[in-house]
Amino acid sequence: MDKSFWKDKKVMITGHTGFKGSWLSIWLKRIGANVVGYSLPPPTNPSLFEIANVNRGITSIEGDIRNFEYLKSTIDRYRPEIIIHMAAQALVRYGYENPLETYSTNVMGTVNILESVRQVNGVRVLVIVTSDKCYDNKEWCWGYRENDTLGGRDPYSSSKACAEMVTTAYCKSYFSHNDVAIASVRAGNVIGGGDWSEDRLIPDIMKAFMEHRPVIIRSPQSIRPWQYVLDPLYGYLLLAERLWSNGQEYAGGWNFGPPKEDAKPVSWIVEEIKKMWGDDASWELDNYSGNPKEALCLKLDCSKAKHLLGWSPNLNLHIALKWIVDWYRAYMQNENMQKYSNDEIIRYENILAVKGGHELHKV
Repeated sequence: MDKSFWKDKKVMITGHTGFKGSWLSIWLKRIGANVVGYSLPPPTNPSLFEIANVNRGITSIEGDIRNFEYLKSTIDRYRPEIIIHMAAQALVRYGYENPLETYSTNVMGTVNILESVRQVNGVRVLVIVTSDKCYDNKEWCWGYRENDTLGGRDPYSSSKACAEMVTTAYCKSYFSHNDVAIASVRAGNVIGGGDWSEDRLIPDIMKAFMEHRPVIIRSPQSIRPWQYVLDPLYGYLLLAERLWSNGQEYAGGWNFGPPKEDAKPVSWIVEEIKKMWGDDASWELDNYSGNPKEALCLKLDCSKAKHLLGWSPNLNLHIALKWIVDWYRAYMQNENMQKYSNDEIIRYENILAVKGGHELHKV
């Protein structure tokens, strides 16, 4: 990643008040980009956006991705050169309960960003963030590749597959010979400090442990591609640079996931954090029979990103969990979380600077 590339670039992030959006805003602000965020208010309380004062030093616009006219007018006003579209309804179980909101946000929100870019001149790069759950999950033991069949058996997953198909249709219809280079990115289960989302494993664990109560676990044997939050964000930024310089050569879908050894069952994650946290940390199995069905196994094949971008994860899962535990401990101790989060990005950049397999386990 060329940090100098981002200095003074006009970058718009939709969904900048969310967990991943907040981390990306902090990082881009740190390396000198002019960041405009477009999002609803923070989805949780507390939130990383507020705890780390993410709004300082950026232009923060409160807006709904489903409001086409306001979104288009915001893009027209600020004329970003690069847009990273992250605004979404991002929870599987919430999708079961609120399918209309899920489809309208994830599908029509994607239509709105693509149509805005089509109508407003000036955007050169558009990165659309979807999900690893956009694939038709056949419970394979190997990773899904970018050319595997899209699908989804629940509203959230299928909405992400729909977003991918909308992106492909727009690219082929309007942008194949255009100056705008567009890519979609599919990451696994992203984890990190500052996530307070409902019904996600790491936030559920940390909230329970901080409150000195057992965490309730639904599917201890489910395997997911866990990855530290800055790893896929690093991939998104790297891809955006290539789209800027090489255009259509890097357009299309891209997977950003962990190595196969970091695809672990839920029970492994809980036990690792339990040991790191200490005290009276514990967990219990959720015996409720009415939980909606979720996939048991899901992995990504990231060979394309490795060979064509030179991207690979930089934090193994054990170290990522330690950084996460340390972040929440710092929060409990009332440390300056704006500085702490920025320093964590610096630590990550230092790993990039000395990138090598043996280095990753010394952090």
